Amino acid sequence: MTLRDKTADDTPRSFFRAVLYDATIRGWVFQGLVLLFLILFAIWVVHNTAANLRAANIPFGFDFLNMRAGFDISQKPIDYTLDSSHAQAFKVGLLNTIIVSVLGIIFATIIGFVVGISRLSNNWLLARAATVYVETLRNIPLLLQLLFWYKAVLSVLPGPRQGYMLPLSINLSNRGLTMPRPIVGEGFEVVLWMVPVAVLLAWAVARWAKRRQIATGQSFPIFRASLGIIVGLPLVVFLLLGAPLTFEFPELKGFNFVGGMVVHPELIAMLLGISLYTATFIAETVRAGILAVSGGQSEAAFSLGLRPGQTMRLIVVPQAMRVIIPPLTSQYLNLTKNSSLALAIGYPDLVAVFAGSTLNITGHAIEVIAITMAVYLALSLITAALMNWFNARVALVER
Repeated sequence: MTLRDKTADDTPRSFFRAVLYDATIRGWVFQGLVLLFLILFAIWVVHNTAANLRAANIPFGFDFLNMRAGFDISQKPIDYTLDSSHAQAFKVGLLNTIIVSVLGIIFATIIGFVVGISRLSNNWLLARAATVYVETLRNIPLLLQLLFWYKAVLSVLPGPRQGYMLPLSINLSNRGLTMPRPIVGEGFEVVLWMVPVAVLLAWAVARWAKRRQIATGQSFPIFRASLGIIVGLPLVVFLLLGAPLTFEFPELKGFNFVGGMVVHPELIAMLLGISLYTATFIAETVRAGILAVSGGQSEAAFSLGLRPGQTMRLIVVPQAMRVIIPPLTSQYLNLTKNSSLALAIGYPDLVAVFAGSTLNITGHAIEVIAITMAVYLALSLITAALMNWFNARVALVER
């Protein structure tokens, strides 16, 4: 046997020996096999689905999005009529889902932090009240809580004539929360542009104050200064432009109000149920994060003359955030996905409008469900990305 023949015979054997004994090569080989299997499986699923659709004479495509919807939606944040397309109906449902998710996250975060800190309070009554709230609401299914707020609380409110009059011409009745509708005038967009400008300016002042404190040891009222900039700059521009904003006040005519704007009971029930429910889990997350901070941190702060409120805000909570943020992200994701339960109380979210009405009218089940799943996946990934960015900002060490 020649040297060339011997080398050719040993080549396959050397490859298999590398696969068996070289961890790097073995890892690449197995990952390639898994990827190939997943690609073949996806091709099989698509081919099998297409064959079944052809056999059942079910049309496939996204042309139905341009068809006339023909159904009404109770809460419309954008223009929509019966003659609008299913694509427009999809936008309405998506915006309603985003509205309840964003507002729910804001309210749940505020309530959760307050309740979580209250559970650690030295005030016996406050701590026990927070404990009862957490242990009660987190052990009742969210769907039942939504039905409770909608059926047992809001539905039994009196009509508009006997409704509860609140300040600023706001009326609470079984028709919802009726309030004045803002009407923007010419130049108001300049005021809106001043809001991000004020936020950037406040951020710059905060960075300057931090560098100044490191260099000189002198503190600066960052919170009050930032609040004054964010509120004051748009307000000054608003007044200089002649206050380009008026309000249309609701008027009671007959058995209902005319004019103004209405927050429907379905949205109120959704916000109450989903915020109070998620806040219980956030409260426990906040409590665990605070308890994870060493007690010596508070003792050192007290020895320096800081009050309990200052110690919690400046020393304990910033350190606890490194423990709080990762599980807090999961609660935000759960809240966004739990918003799909709005179908049970008639709130026109994405599932009710698109995966409900549009699917029943058009019959394009695969396309509608695929789009709905993709939307929730995108919302979850965006939320997770933002929270991961924020988590990296407050991390103990640089990554």
